[in-house]
Amino acid sequence: MSVKTVKTKKRAVKKTAVKSGGKSMADKKTLVIVESPAKAKTIEKYLGPSYTVKASMGHLIDLPKSRTAVDVDHDFEPEYITVRGRAKILKELQGDAKKSDEVLLASDNDREGEAIAWHLRNSISAKNNKVTIKRISFNEITPQAIKNAVDNPSAIDEAKVNAQKARRVLDRLVGYNLSPLLWKKVKNGLSAGRVQSVALRLICEREKEVEAFIPEEYWTVEADFKTGRHGIFTTQLVLWQGKKPELKTEAEVRRLIDAVKNSACTVAEIRETEKTVRPRPPFTTSQLQQVAANRLGFTSKKTMQVAQQLYEGVSIGAGRVGLITYMRTDSVRISGLALGEVREWIGKHYPSALPPSPIEYSVGKKAQDAHEAIRPTYVSYTPESIKDSLDRDQLRLYTIIWERFVSCQMANARTKTISIDISAAIPKSSGGGEGIFRIAGTKIIEKGFLQVMKLLASKEEKGDAMPPLKKGDVLDVEKIYPEQHFTQGPPRYTDASIVKTLEEKGIGRPSTYAPIISVLLERYYVTRSNKQLVPTLLGRMISDMLGEYFPNVVDTDFTASMELKLDQVEESNIRWPDMIREFWHPFKDRVDEVGKTLESYKGTLDEPTGYVCEKCGRPLVKKLGRFGFFLACSGFPECRTTRSVPLAKCPKCGGDVVARKTKGRGKEFYGCANYPDCDFLCHHKPLSQNCPQCGQFLVEKYDKRNGSHKSCINPDCDYLHSAEEEEENDG
Repeated sequence: MSVKTVKTKKRAVKKTAVKSGGKSMADKKTLVIVESPAKAKTIEKYLGPSYTVKASMGHLIDLPKSRTAVDVDHDFEPEYITVRGRAKILKELQGDAKKSDEVLLASDNDREGEAIAWHLRNSISAKNNKVTIKRISFNEITPQAIKNAVDNPSAIDEAKVNAQKARRVLDRLVGYNLSPLLWKKVKNGLSAGRVQSVALRLICEREKEVEAFIPEEYWTVEADFKTGRHGIFTTQLVLWQGKKPELKTEAEVRRLIDAVKNSACTVAEIRETEKTVRPRPPFTTSQLQQVAANRLGFTSKKTMQVAQQLYEGVSIGAGRVGLITYMRTDSVRISGLALGEVREWIGKHYPSALPPSPIEYSVGKKAQDAHEAIRPTYVSYTPESIKDSLDRDQLRLYTIIWERFVSCQMANARTKTISIDISAAIPKSSGGGEGIFRIAGTKIIEKGFLQVMKLLASKEEKGDAMPPLKKGDVLDVEKIYPEQHFTQGPPRYTDASIVKTLEEKGIGRPSTYAPIISVLLERYYVTRSNKQLVPTLLGRMISDMLGEYFPNVVDTDFTASMELKLDQVEESNIRWPDMIREFWHPFKDRVDEVGKTLESYKGTLDEPTGYVCEKCGRPLVKKLGRFGFFLACSGFPECRTTRSVPLAKCPKCGGDVVARKTKGRGKEFYGCANYPDCDFLCHHKPLSQNCPQCGQFLVEKYDKRNGSHKSCINPDCDYLHSAEEEEENDG
């Protein structure tokens, strides 16, 4: 669909008179309430002058922060209040509603959005019970979708509101009973959440596996072969004396290399295998977060923030356009209208890749299927055509959404994998037998859906160049590369893998994945290191405590069963107070019991140091705060001196190097505590080790080729080695 067509549709919406009670749209004054100003700005472009679009800025009514506010003796009735600082917005919306003939509540079409609409309806009705209030919902912000929503208003879904109420009450009861227990037994300011505690346990259990893993040495061998006609190509040793090579020591590798050097090498076998590659279904929320993490390096939070911008509307030309459908979904369903549009586009641009009928994808058993898959609202807005209207992050995220959606309705691709085995005949003097070196590559025979895959195309899907050899060709060994490795333990969770695990275990929902990770980071229960989620000492302590004394709260199966019960509330199959009651009484009894019997952990994380307070002369103690460790005067509260923890000695002035953060984004770096008198800084974390060559401190670096490794901070020193080598040297 062209920009011109979109503008024409917008004009059509403005001119259309929606009849309601004998009064035309031009005569009525209608107030539309959405959640965000960006969404309001976009929708206002699509509606006529008789419509006023305002934003509620999210929840205006909620539970107070100062107390539990749940009546456990009367069906767990929540006590709602106006959110602090939001009274002015609510009053303005109530005033706007008084001036209107009709109010359309257009918050997001999910549990939270339904609850926002429910609270707004009640608040507006309390001030003006004559105004007509209706609910509208849409999956995309386009002229046609908004027109359809306005033409087809509905009542508020009370079951969906009850499901949100149940989740809110359940989380409040867990958090507001466990948190005071942590304050009393561990340290002030801590908190525990229902779903976040399960995610924390998963991360901590993985960390224990990482620590328990003992790496084993092994070697691989690659060889460059040369032919007179086709230059040099690299192969991998895959068989030795008829078996998979198991090379444990360097001595074994050296003997093998000596044998291969003296061998006659020929092309022994060439195999060709064809494979059909099917396109992937369009994105769900969790899949989008995983792919954006792996391909673009986005955190889950960043993915959802950028997706929200694309959904709410971006200025393209003279107008604003919502570029993608609603980004919180667990379904791969596609509307008939969208299928028709994408098939028309494919037929025009890639007619040979258009299947005879639309491709259907099955919706998972656990999916609520409330929304379509995430897709572009207009396929005609190709990434290339609108790249000048988007910033870099918006363009990259939109590109993978567009590519995934368009490709999902295109024909399969076909590839041919060519595998070439090279036999090295070992002389009898070296033991006889043979070694097999192999090179394999993939060639695309039919591109199919791969024609639109650019940012999302894998290395295999892009194809590899292969040397044009034939069976019996004689080759010369140019060079042999032995490489030492150590077996890798289980990987730490990343944003992508923890989201995948939570989804597989049925924990959380599309709207909660990103907040779960954010909360763990904000509480300093987890830190992010090289995109990996690493539990802190505090996080592990909290997880161990909850696991021992509240096993149900951090049990994955139990938490998943609670999610299913919330779904049953939304389907009106069970009453939400009954669900809460079943959980509450055993939980509360356990909280009371643990509160009486659990020993205090307070102060166990404090460490003595050799530093002295410059104000009162008393010792400084290393303490754990909400943002990590710091030094504090042992004379607190009489003396409130605090300092950052020294990490190393400054190579310029001999002062302390401490962690600091940039303004704005708050990115961490490391600089001298004597700033501005000393301007030393580095971007790599100092380690508590000095360089054995020059005496300056070592830092931890990371790159894709070498992983985590240590390096000297001194630019004139070439001391650099892997973590494994360092451990060997220490031993």
